[in-house]
Amino acid sequence: MDADANGSMTAGFDYKKLRSALAATAAKGVRLGTSSWKYPGWMGTVYDEQNYLWRGKVSEARFARDCLAEYALLFPTVCVDAAYYRFPDRAALSSMAAVVPAGFQFSFKVTADVTIKRFPQLPRYGAKGGTLNPCFLDPELFQKAFLEPCQAIKSQVGLLILAFPTFHPGEFHRGRDFMEVLGRFFADLPSGWDYGVELRNRRWLHPEYFSMLAGHRVTHVFNSWADMPSVAEQWDMPGSITNPECIAARLLLKPGRNYQEAVDAFQPYNKVHEVQPEVRATAAAMVRRGRRTGGKTWLYVNNRLEGNAPRTIAAVTDLSN
Repeated sequence: MDADANGSMTAGFDYKKLRSALAATAAKGVRLGTSSWKYPGWMGTVYDEQNYLWRGKVSEARFARDCLAEYALLFPTVCVDAAYYRFPDRAALSSMAAVVPAGFQFSFKVTADVTIKRFPQLPRYGAKGGTLNPCFLDPELFQKAFLEPCQAIKSQVGLLILAFPTFHPGEFHRGRDFMEVLGRFFADLPSGWDYGVELRNRRWLHPEYFSMLAGHRVTHVFNSWADMPSVAEQWDMPGSITNPECIAARLLLKPGRNYQEAVDAFQPYNKVHEVQPEVRATAAAMVRRGRRTGGKTWLYVNNRLEGNAPRTIAAVTDLSN
């Protein structure tokens, strides 16, 4: 159970043990962290509420401003999901890097203006909703609007993840068509960065796709998602480790459960609601491989997987020992 008889949310969460384990693992190139970090539900475990009080109450503004520094006392990395919604700002990146240890690594979801083929019918896209994106996989835009700002903190940049939405037949009739476009994109990118690809079209996970990524030394990001094969199934697919020196996974949702269902079930993300043993076991296997073989390993956990990402990570570190 996550809470004891008195309702304490710290029960079963050993902060010092986890911090020590994560630091030791990171020293071997294996970094575990969460997808985003601004969750008040982590008060009492990751965050000390006393640090954010103003006139006797938690200040939302103070928490949003200061919690990254406290997050980085425990975790060696984070996936910046916010980069998906807008291109990075050089000044904002420098401010983030200034409050974390030198060895801390930021991975980023690449901005949707690069990875969306057709803009969804959502308010934030306005009149563009439903139209084709003329900047889809535009290497010049990516380099200018994404890589150039990241250059300011390059030593602290981890994996750059192109997380593609589900493509429909009106966008790509075949996975091979997508692979051709993606291959040309990577051929035009500069070296010196770690790139990863996360797919949502399960039928495109086949040897030709893995081979194309391997040819460009791009990492296939193992992802636990509603409509994708489990991470265990992906892990067992021949050729799925497309860059042996760089392994990555994002543990986001239980396969078969959609995003909104998980949000409704798990908010405010202050405890584990539903353990996913297979996901934990596969993640632990990735950690063990990373410690054994060297290279880089990034593993990111979302609250929507089990209900509380830090506790999931604690369980994975225990299993990996």
